[in-house]
Amino acid sequence: MMRPGPRSALPRDLAWLPLGPADNQDLAHLLHRAEVVDDPPYRTTAQETSEYFIDPTYSGVAGRDAEGVMRAFGLVRLRPAEKVYASIIGIVDPLWRRRGIGGALLHWQVERARHLIGVERAAAVGTPRAEAPAHVVTTVLEGDERMMQHLAELNFEPRRWYRELRRDLSVPVPDVDLDGFLSVEPWSEELDDAARRAHNEALLSDSTGQAPMSVEEWASGRAYFAPAWSFMAVDRSGDRARVAGYLRSGRYEQDWEALGWREGYTDMLGVRAEYRGRQVGEALLTAAMRAYARDGMQFAATGVDSDNPTGALDLYHELGYTPTRGSVLYSLQV
Repeated sequence: MMRPGPRSALPRDLAWLPLGPADNQDLAHLLHRAEVVDDPPYRTTAQETSEYFIDPTYSGVAGRDAEGVMRAFGLVRLRPAEKVYASIIGIVDPLWRRRGIGGALLHWQVERARHLIGVERAAAVGTPRAEAPAHVVTTVLEGDERMMQHLAELNFEPRRWYRELRRDLSVPVPDVDLDGFLSVEPWSEELDDAARRAHNEALLSDSTGQAPMSVEEWASGRAYFAPAWSFMAVDRSGDRARVAGYLRSGRYEQDWEALGWREGYTDMLGVRAEYRGRQVGEALLTAAMRAYARDGMQFAATGVDSDNPTGALDLYHELGYTPTRGSVLYSLQV
């Protein structure tokens, strides 16, 4: 962790201190209070917030009131990618909003992001990474006009649009036939790393700009991973099994009360370029839908980049998914 840097610009009606893993329970409580009011289509648990501090380079502050209750936080993280970029996240307690705290936090985050990016570039002198454009990014729910206005004032621009989709599982799930030696199989620990390599190949062929996932990154963030709802499309035409596609699901029970229904969530879906056009994605999704329904889920759900070059949105629409809420990724080049 890096020190959070100067805090003089932050409002003095809160005491601002560095944010770290020891603050995680208070952070989760703050997010819970905010999400009850804001009603996003999810609920964030302490297990999820603990992952905010996994990245080796982060900087954060927490604002506490006179009783020591956390009322606001801001966090900046450098993320692994081919290009240098920092992600920012923060929230203000609903009872403490409209006091200028959110805007001040955002200014602080941008300045800290610039600093972290500068340190990263200095360490990468002589490499393409040092010369590549750098960005600060954050995601905002549709309808959050106040935050969008704050971002526009700092010259952030909307860059990507994400859409939550869901599919009613009471509607019959179609049968999908795979050709040749392809088959959909339950998620296998034996082929888990082969699925990671397939994921990295799919990213490379899609030119998303995302960095390949290391073994450690692939294994992290699995607090809600549901192996029984996850599948691989395997090509067994050769001497060794080859993963043609993969689908990883999550079981987010903490979200169900807020949503008003039970759902299985597709966290990750990918198909190697050479296997596209052979209904691999369709076969993986229908296998997951049947698994969700078998365990009493009412809906299948996922989140999709609406600008995804692989046509992922069309795939989901063809299988009966309909759009719900969306979010927008804002970016600032620094």
